Amino acid sequence: MNTTSFTPDEIIQYFPQFDVDLAEFLSQIGESRTFDDGDIVMKTGQFFKSAVLIVKGRVKLYREGDDGEEFFMYYLEPGNACALSMICTARNQSSSVMAVAIEETEAILIPIQYMDRLMTNYKSWYYFVIETYRNRFEELLSVIDNIAFKNMDERLEWYLKRQSQKLGTTIHLTHQQIANDLNSSREVISRLLKKMEQDGQIDLHRNHISWKGI
Repeated sequence: MNTTSFTPDEIIQYFPQFDVDLAEFLSQIGESRTFDDGDIVMKTGQFFKSAVLIVKGRVKLYREGDDGEEFFMYYLEPGNACALSMICTARNQSSSVMAVAIEETEAILIPIQYMDRLMTNYKSWYYFVIETYRNRFEELLSVIDNIAFKNMDERLEWYLKRQSQKLGTTIHLTHQQIANDLNSSREVISRLLKKMEQDGQIDLHRNHISWKGI
């Protein structure tokens, strides 16, 4: 985990909705940080000292169960902010999710003491926070709908389509990783993947899955 820095122009490049005054302020107060692949960005139960803005790379967020099981929620990508970090930072609450960098990731950390000032003095930050909350709420509704109303084969198809939209049509995930994300077993996922291959939806390879978009 290394410390870097970003200029106002660089911040606007990654977050074009920010005005110049906000970008200049964030360049002064923000702590820019690089996370390596596999680094934990936030832990379940951790109290936040900063809000997290992603400028490069990708972070995976998931819920952890009482027995150590995992359930995939969504990715944070360049131009995204972690809505949970904003909420928890502003209200001094602990995180209810785990976040792990799945590739080298650069982020801007905004210290807790500036949250009220940002919301009050910078309209572009206020609207960015509201839009971030809205987008994550809609994404979580989609996750809930799939858990509550779809069978595992439908959930798997939705999951792979979602992965292909984020990661590309070549999906480098093992059957066990997919099972972990969907809170299922490797045997069930392998059987359903084989059926999807027979139906022409995917191609299975030794180290990856090819999504065919059918």
